Amino acid sequence: MNEGAFYTREYRNLLSEYGYDLPAIEEKIEQTWDDIFYGDENTRIYYTDREKGAYLLDTGNLDVRTEGMSYGMMMAVQLDKKEEFDRLWYWSKKYMYMAKGLHKGYFAWSCNPDGTKRSHGPAPDGEEYFALALFFASHRWGDGPEPFDYSTQAKDILRTCLHQGEDGIGYPMWNKENKLIKFVPEVEFSNPSYHLPHFYELFALWAYPEDRAFWKEAARASRAYIKLACHPKTGLAPEYAFYDGTPNHIRGYGHFFSDSYRVASNIGLDHEWFRGHESEIKIANNIQAFFVHKDPNDYRRYTIEGEPFEEKSLHPVGLIATNAMASLATDGGPYAKQLVDLFWQTPVRTGVRRYYDNCLYMLAILALSGKFKIWFPENR
Repeated sequence: MNEGAFYTREYRNLLSEYGYDLPAIEEKIEQTWDDIFYGDENTRIYYTDREKGAYLLDTGNLDVRTEGMSYGMMMAVQLDKKEEFDRLWYWSKKYMYMAKGLHKGYFAWSCNPDGTKRSHGPAPDGEEYFALALFFASHRWGDGPEPFDYSTQAKDILRTCLHQGEDGIGYPMWNKENKLIKFVPEVEFSNPSYHLPHFYELFALWAYPEDRAFWKEAARASRAYIKLACHPKTGLAPEYAFYDGTPNHIRGYGHFFSDSYRVASNIGLDHEWFRGHESEIKIANNIQAFFVHKDPNDYRRYTIEGEPFEEKSLHPVGLIATNAMASLATDGGPYAKQLVDLFWQTPVRTGVRRYYDNCLYMLAILALSGKFKIWFPENR
């Protein structure tokens, strides 16, 4: 398949290509969903409230994050789980949305399980996942009454992301000049794992018309930025980086750690959908070469040059998942099957730190099985 799935409407089932039986793949997908959403107290992270809402709990920090809520919505729309999708969105809009103040129109990145806000600031990775999940919901199920008028909600989020601050209050989530996403709206540096050029390609089709050209340019800018931010030999990216791609060591976040894992998965999905930038193949191969001979029980924080710290990885299962998802971009690279096999053999994580790992795990199994799809308006 020489073109991406956006053009062909065909999605690789890499698990099947690597020899796993289709019934076993389907069973693993459904079991992963059941573990995360309806498993016992050592596995599940999905909780319903007494109204119409539900949330995904960050079990390590005992809060609810826009990252997880938007991931959960994406999982639900991909698997045609409308009830769970609507519950997560209802809770997000009721408790996380900020209707006034400096961050009007954004979502508080962290809330307590009772809905009270821990932070009154947003995190852009939540907004961008919210927006695409809502577009997909509109295209798969159709719009309903507010707040389930999914397409309008998505377009409004994106408009806020670009135009917040034009009235003198607040800041946009993207730098309007270089087209790069910020770590948070108030700062002028980025987080490489926030860059989702494959999302921006779709925003360029479905956002409000006046913003579509920006999103097309943002897709190109982010692909170029990812190449700058990833080390040319290891493929590793820092958690925070300046606009020139160099690590930003503020608060120690200029190294490869938990956020950084997502760069591999983002590259994989961009390649699957759009065939992204040719540099993605090399980056994915470099990342896999760096990790293939390392013991997952000894994954650590690393400099982007690959020097290990004493500090162990907080989320080794998540790292296994994202490294496997990078196989979508390697075009049969030397370690692609080996790291997919490792992922297949690794169960979902249990215990206190399971939230982030298992979100990445679920997204990876969707992508590797060809079920992380673009839902177009004509899909209805």
